[in-house]
Amino acid sequence: MAKMRKISAKAARRRKRKTRKLVMGRMKEFSYRGYSLEELQKMNWDEFAELLPARARRTLKRGWDEERMKAVRKIINSDKVVKTHRRDLIILPQFVGKRVAVHNGKEFVEVEIKPEMIGHYLGEFALTRKEVKHSGPGVGATRSSKFVPLK
Repeated sequence: MAKMRKISAKAARRRKRKTRKLVMGRMKEFSYRGYSLEELQKMNWDEFAELLPARARRTLKRGWDEERMKAVRKIINSDKVVKTHRRDLIILPQFVGKRVAVHNGKEFVEVEIKPEMIGHYLGEFALTRKEVKHSGPGVGATRSSKFVPLK
């Protein structure tokens, strides 16, 4: 016969909280300013522009030139990865689920567009600067700086 472990009241409450968080986490659905993804995709661009922050809203209302429109059509209609240099494109609800390779100045960075990215610019997800990683002192270092303590 298996031994029964006695659980304190505090441990029981902790377990209950954890299971509640797991259940709540699975049920959470995406929404942008109170609208679901399906509702956003059905909106026309003028209605969607009203939900965006000021800079993106002005950009959409002013209208895009033919090159940007060509890039938008290509992204929406393509199932393959679309390469683009257009870092200033606003991510629209119709882009969700598509794969876009955005140029960062040196190479193309592949980005899968998720619902949380709606309203942001493509360039925000292809960083142009690398993180600085310093190594040991190089040629021409002074004598005192050559002796770096090892950790």
